[in-house]
Amino acid sequence: MMIDIRDLHKSYTIGQNQLNVLKGINFAAGSGEMVAIMGSSGSGKSTFLNILGMLDEADSGTYTLDGTPIKNLNETLAANYRNKFLGFIFQSFNLINYKSALDNVSMPLYYQGVKRQQRTEKAMHYLEKVGLADWAQHLPNELSGGQKQRVAIARALASDPKVLLADEPTGALDSKTSYEVMELIQNINDEGKTILCVTHELDIAHMCKRIVHLRDGLIVNDEKIKQVLANPIANV
Repeated sequence: MMIDIRDLHKSYTIGQNQLNVLKGINFAAGSGEMVAIMGSSGSGKSTFLNILGMLDEADSGTYTLDGTPIKNLNETLAANYRNKFLGFIFQSFNLINYKSALDNVSMPLYYQGVKRQQRTEKAMHYLEKVGLADWAQHLPNELSGGQKQRVAIARALASDPKVLLADEPTGALDSKTSYEVMELIQNINDEGKTILCVTHELDIAHMCKRIVHLRDGLIVNDEKIKQVLANPIANV
């Protein structure tokens, strides 16, 4: 099992009150799964994603990632684990504005201690993979929203993570570009990468293989998609 979560609880103290955000989450995802995580504001999905991404830690319960227990994290250990296991795709792209697409993609490899030439070769490989080799030297402000998200996807893939965490990856994109980006993410999943995608858009969720619904800190529905939606405008 790539991700195994048992009885996960998380609460926050706000003033004199305690807010229980996650109330006993049980969740598992096998290698190569593509899971959409849905839920309204306040359902706990952001907290859940932060714990999955080791940006926060649960109060109780267990989180095992590719056989490794994720617990007792200090900043250094959390950063090492994120570098080893995870790739992130964000709604707002989170690219460094003064660095080229190539430099943005190679950044995770720098922190892994990969030598410059190898970093450049790997970054170019992943830019080719997302169809942006010709844009390698362009700055983010010279790219469209869809191109920026493709750079972000290439960056997430560069360190060869076990799991991709996509937080509203199409939230800043128009419908046509959203479907194109999701089609790219589907292709990456078809190659065996485990992907978790937080989204509030049902059509985007149906481009995944499974949909998990959170409500009030609990998983209330977990369904496999019988017919995964392909890009509905690919051949238009």
